[in-house]
Amino acid sequence: MGLEMEEDGYSASKLFNRGYSYTYDDLIFLPGFIDFSTEAVSLCTKLSKNVPLHIPCVSSPMDTVTESYMASAMAALGGIGIIHSNLSPSLQAQLVTSAKSRRVPLLSSPVFSSPDSRITHHFEDPTRPCVLVTQSGTADSKLIGYVLKSDWMGLTDKETKLMDFMHTTDDPNVCVPWSYELHDIDAFLKQESRDFAILQKEGGEAVDVISKEEVERVKGYPKLTKGSVGSDGKWMVGASIGTRESDKERLEHLVKAGVNAVILDSSQGNSIYQIEMIKYIKSTYSELDVIGGNVVTVNQAQNLIKSGVDGLRVGMGSGSICTTQEVCAVGRGQATAVYKVSSVAAQSGVPVIADGGISNSGHIVKALSLGASTVMMGGFLAGSTEAPGAYVCQNGRRIKTYRGMGSLEAMTKGSDQRYLGDTSKLKIAQGVVGAVADKGSVLRLVPYTMQAVKQGFQDIGASSLQSAHDLLRSNTLRLEVRTGAAQVEGGIHGLVSYEKKAF
Repeated sequence: MGLEMEEDGYSASKLFNRGYSYTYDDLIFLPGFIDFSTEAVSLCTKLSKNVPLHIPCVSSPMDTVTESYMASAMAALGGIGIIHSNLSPSLQAQLVTSAKSRRVPLLSSPVFSSPDSRITHHFEDPTRPCVLVTQSGTADSKLIGYVLKSDWMGLTDKETKLMDFMHTTDDPNVCVPWSYELHDIDAFLKQESRDFAILQKEGGEAVDVISKEEVERVKGYPKLTKGSVGSDGKWMVGASIGTRESDKERLEHLVKAGVNAVILDSSQGNSIYQIEMIKYIKSTYSELDVIGGNVVTVNQAQNLIKSGVDGLRVGMGSGSICTTQEVCAVGRGQATAVYKVSSVAAQSGVPVIADGGISNSGHIVKALSLGASTVMMGGFLAGSTEAPGAYVCQNGRRIKTYRGMGSLEAMTKGSDQRYLGDTSKLKIAQGVVGAVADKGSVLRLVPYTMQAVKQGFQDIGASSLQSAHDLLRSNTLRLEVRTGAAQVEGGIHGLVSYEKKAF
């Protein structure tokens, strides 16, 4: 009589119905069968019902994570950035326009002035090669000239009007079309022996000033492949809004700016306020995808799905700077939340964004394999070159500020609406302010991370996100819970010292 074969691990449906709230680190996948190469793994996915992406990466709508530079970089990589709403509606719309107007993810800070103005402090930034002169002095009027830093430095009378010594744009050897790719700009700078180029729209509006140093920086990163481009031929960019009456005006600004999707930014999305806003958006802007959340339970998800959402954002208290679970005793372990919500959302064809708890590539593999279509990252991208804010040195390390939108500092700028606390006299923090080390450019960080994710997918036998979800739903994907000792064993241990490099 033969021995009965022991079964390896648990199916997700069995594991997640045992009454425990699991985090990513609590779980480990058992390996599957490999019959394809790492390069054959496809990470194409959807942010929401009608917004396709080439990689499952979304930058969080936090004021220390996503503004125009991050949004354009994420789109260039094949993901998408969600521009935060902790600023005025008009300024948020300007950031959307700025991100969508870039064709290559280069850092710049063009300054616009009118012909009658005088330069006082514009050249304090040593990286700024010139000031752009437009008819009205704003970015949305016709470019008529430019002033070089060297020209201004040579003036004896610093109060001279710009029109008296500016270079006119009649010179064709300084302006290039805004649609130029990186290699086109690089070739132009070399051909014309220029230190910078002005990117210009067909109507004569200037979009950007690109320096030779910035082009060289980006050329040193992994080659960009397919970016996230919308039907308008521009980068796809998302933005967050709240659920107040004033957010309807904010939404109007964003729609005019060409936003591709909006996220209703709330720590607890199962509310009458969010349901009513979802219905308003779908009836007023039927072509615009709206993403609801945050949710962590099946009941929450079903309420928002019935209201017409095109996507769901999952996570409550799992972020590295979020204290909601500690302060309010409400939330859920992120692995459990992602599995539960995605299980019900999949039945309605609603993509799920796993928001929070991402510290490494393994967490991304776990989130996607448990049913998510994308992962939203805050701390993982904070501190990068493209994140808002300036670097400072602390104990010999370059750092940037990173704060939760539930921190008191962020709340004073308006984010307390996210926690339904903007009408309360007593403000209770659900997040902290911290600092993160310089991570370099996301143009390098994200491609290497996605390569690691592909290797993780190969190990479990999934050649695509759909394949991973099929393995999950068919109970082929097997999981186990790791003890504390197993988690220690699975990390670096037993060394006197070491240097950890991901790539």
